[in-house]
Amino acid sequence: MKTYSFLTLAAVTLLTACSKSGSDSDASGAFESVETIISTEAAGTLMQFNIEEGQTLNPGQWVGYVDTTQLYLRKMQLMAQVSSTLGQTPDIPVQVAALQTQLAEAEKNQQRTENLFKAKAATQQQLDDMNSQVETLKKQIEAQRSSLGITSHSLHLETTPLQRQIDQINDQLIKCRVINPVKGTVLSKYAQAHEVASPGKALYKIAPTDTLILRAYITGTQITQVKLGQKVTVQIDDGEKKYRNYAGVIYWISDKSEFTPKTIPTKEERADLVYAIKVRVPNDGYIKIGMYGQLKF
Repeated sequence: MKTYSFLTLAAVTLLTACSKSGSDSDASGAFESVETIISTEAAGTLMQFNIEEGQTLNPGQWVGYVDTTQLYLRKMQLMAQVSSTLGQTPDIPVQVAALQTQLAEAEKNQQRTENLFKAKAATQQQLDDMNSQVETLKKQIEAQRSSLGITSHSLHLETTPLQRQIDQINDQLIKCRVINPVKGTVLSKYAQAHEVASPGKALYKIAPTDTLILRAYITGTQITQVKLGQKVTVQIDDGEKKYRNYAGVIYWISDKSEFTPKTIPTKEERADLVYAIKVRVPNDGYIKIGMYGQLKF
């Protein structure tokens, strides 16, 4: 709140100074940008961190990583446990192969007995016995397949928690990478390679500088002269009594007025209300964050 009041006072002071010097500007203010502080999400030694203040970064650019040795070893351990558990999965075709062979032999004998029975060379009892033997083997095979299937399914279920732990570690491994999320210029660097990082620790501050924002203040009598999307001329100092001009667009207007910052304002001073506006200005490299500028409607 103190910074905000200071900017308001500075803007109003600058506006007054420009008026006294004969400038025909309508408002003044300071340039700012949307600053983003990039933090790490992992704990460990910052093994690599290759950025410098003033460097321009692109979205998705790799700038460093936190040591992943312990996470990698834990992942290998879990993967070994998964392999060990799945190694106990029964091979169903092999397990029932012996019974399948017995069934095939029994079906041959069944067919032979049926032929003999038709030729009246075998009794009904012999045929019933062969039929019963074939049915018994089929049920045994079905029961064994079911039992082995349940065992196999249970082993796979045992690996599910391990797989979820592996997924968690994979997510942690991704978070060990420091990937720049936005395009901009590195304003401040808060850490160095080989320092110990912790979740939430700020690594650097970045802000786009190709387009800056002029936060200016206008009086209550000027508020009716501006609107959203309005094009304005922005000026910065370019040598003694010279200005460099830029085309700007008003994209935000405060819906609340502010008193000119005073500790104890008088009745007359309380009538001096100002409104904050924001103007988006393309930057050709000459405009710097914190620099003062003025604009014309």
